[in-house]
Amino acid sequence: MKKIFALALCAVMMLSVLAGCGGKQDAPADTPAQNEPAAPAETTPDAPEAGGTIGVCIYQFTDAFMTTYRNALQEILEGKGYKVTTVDGANDQAKQNEQINTFITQGVDALIINPVMTSAADQIIATVQAAGIPTVLINREPTPEQMAVYDKLVYVGCDARQSGTMQGELILDTPNKGDINGDGKVSYIMVQGDPENVDAQYRTEFSVKALVDAGMEVEELNLTRGDWMRERGQEIVANDLAQFGDQVEVVFCNNDDMAIGALQSIQAAGRKVNEDIYLVGVDALDAALNEVSNGNMTGTVLNDAVGQATAAVEQMEALLGGATFSSGNQSVYVDYVKVTPENVGDFMS
Repeated sequence: MKKIFALALCAVMMLSVLAGCGGKQDAPADTPAQNEPAAPAETTPDAPEAGGTIGVCIYQFTDAFMTTYRNALQEILEGKGYKVTTVDGANDQAKQNEQINTFITQGVDALIINPVMTSAADQIIATVQAAGIPTVLINREPTPEQMAVYDKLVYVGCDARQSGTMQGELILDTPNKGDINGDGKVSYIMVQGDPENVDAQYRTEFSVKALVDAGMEVEELNLTRGDWMRERGQEIVANDLAQFGDQVEVVFCNNDDMAIGALQSIQAAGRKVNEDIYLVGVDALDAALNEVSNGNMTGTVLNDAVGQATAAVEQMEALLGGATFSSGNQSVYVDYVKVTPENVGDFMS
């Protein structure tokens, strides 16, 4: 009897071993296939195995728009299960270059880079290409020729020419099309961002071009670099109002932060926006939306940070999935939207 029991036990053990060797064929129906990644675990959304590790380089954390953008990126990436590290370039290209190299050494799966300087694109692209890392560039666009050298590279942003055109249209939509004093021309000052940045170049050019294309005569009283900073916007407009006084009919600002600074100087000078002066910006920051709603800004242009962050992650995932991009097809654009007193409520929290 004991002998029979021993033989039966041995048979059971042999069957167990065989089942273990053939388990792939007999797996339950809800087990992921061998070559298909499992869905990110809800309890560990930041686990590296859920989606990999991503390095995000931002040109400067103190930039108001890029703060909104990087927060959106962080939320979207972590929500998809990626482990994310975001670093501040502190507006220093050499520092950002070191950060990119550190990410490469750490073996990140992909990079999302907001370059400090557009002119550094060649170096950045050469670095990520040599490492073979899929890369999405955001906010500051290289030339198609620069991007064409690497097929695992894509740019996500907005066409700044569109935002400049919309700024001009905001002025054209006013009752006097910007010619407040009725002298037959629109006299303006331009508060420019970083002139090395293509966004600043296009917003400066196309805002005025929209007026000219509509048949308006224009007069540039002054153009000064404000580096996207509120304090500089305030300083520049204060100086220009002191110098040109009532000649200033329109204040164009390449972004909202500078426009908020400009508004402080306009109010300090006793001027009233939409009565004796017009003021427009770009980005649709919360502070600017409040001022548009209160009648203290003529309008702004929505620079859709969340839409761009969403598109950047989509393109990054395409690259991680093996997609490549050919020359001339490496830029993905998200539309700008005009924000006026009539529709501003649609954009306010």
